[in-house]
Amino acid sequence: MANAGGINRIGNWLRQDVVSGFILIIGAVVALVWANSAFGDVYEEIRTFEFGPEALHLHLSVEEWAADALLAVFFFVVGNELKQEFVRGELRNPRRAMLPIVAAICGMVVPAAIYVAFNLGQGEAALYGWGIPMATDIAFAVAILAVVGRHLPPALRTFLLTLAIVDDLGAIIVIAVFYTDHLSFMPMLGAIALLAVFGYLQQGRGLAASLNRSALPNWVVYVPLACVIWTLVHASGVHATIAGVAMGLLMRTVKQPGESEDPSHRVEHMLRPWSSAVALPIFSLMSAGVVFGSAASIFSDTVALGVIFGLVGGKIVGILGGSWITTKVTTAELNPSLRWIDITGMAALAGIGFTVSLLISELSFATNPEELANAKGGVLIASLIATVIAAAILGVRNAHYRKLGAPKLRADSGGSID
Repeated sequence: MANAGGINRIGNWLRQDVVSGFILIIGAVVALVWANSAFGDVYEEIRTFEFGPEALHLHLSVEEWAADALLAVFFFVVGNELKQEFVRGELRNPRRAMLPIVAAICGMVVPAAIYVAFNLGQGEAALYGWGIPMATDIAFAVAILAVVGRHLPPALRTFLLTLAIVDDLGAIIVIAVFYTDHLSFMPMLGAIALLAVFGYLQQGRGLAASLNRSALPNWVVYVPLACVIWTLVHASGVHATIAGVAMGLLMRTVKQPGESEDPSHRVEHMLRPWSSAVALPIFSLMSAGVVFGSAASIFSDTVALGVIFGLVGGKIVGILGGSWITTKVTTAELNPSLRWIDITGMAALAGIGFTVSLLISELSFATNPEELANAKGGVLIASLIATVIAAAILGVRNAHYRKLGAPKLRADSGGSID
């Protein structure tokens, strides 16, 4: 019993966004220091070490396993949490749900336009990186928000989650359409069919109800099913984390007779510590190790400048401007607990591009190592600048809300409050 109590305490500790945020940031710092140290070659050997079955197109590097497979667990938790918000939370109101969705779209278009403006006349090769500043790294953004904004209104976190999910879906579509040589439609159709099976089983009717009443543990069915869905999505050429989002959004959020808790909350409670203690730290350690190049070459290169100004300035202008205009020309509304300065800080936070931006950099400049280094350097610098700006704004707002005695985020349940 004592051991069980200790495990429960550790689990509850890991469910706190602040704790997972610190773990993620520590992993990123360790990766940056390690990659730029005398032992950087060891880091690179570990990150690029490949394993897995080649027959299933899963002979991947450690970095790819972390970004594609482990991060899918995090995306499942986020998609699951978002489903709860759509069903009975902040996003149940269409007028409020519309705002972060439009903001996400504007926050993709404006950075891309800024990048293009910097690289007009620089040749087709330079223009090919227009997708780099479009993406928001949801893992790092949520982590920073948790660390600097414990007293901020819960609606701001929901806004960020919705925006980042839409942003990531948009970035995945951009990668699929513009940066993928070919898509495999048979695996994609197979994944869609099995997602339909997953959704049907979640309804708890008919065969699914029999499964729930049987002595067979549900994980015996759901874990293999989830693994096959992930494998098919990966084989299709679409970024595999979309499988996690899709399954999270399909989770049932309503209790049925005989259930003490609905599946959505039960699975989130179980997986969140694993996401915080395993998936995110390994992902951070394997993805954040960007080697610093020459600062002079970065700040004189139009690709790097387009990425920096796109992520930092473009996200703020696109998200803040798009949100404000939307409230003026449509019925969309900002949550009454939020102010536009809160959205400004969150928009700056969305300038943390990192993972997907680095991925698009690789796809854009795979045959141009010098430009690839400048693009990655631009992503890193932009993410650092965005973090500083967001932390400054949200830190002041956090102090303001703390003085008001505003309820703080309950760290284990996303948008809920104490």
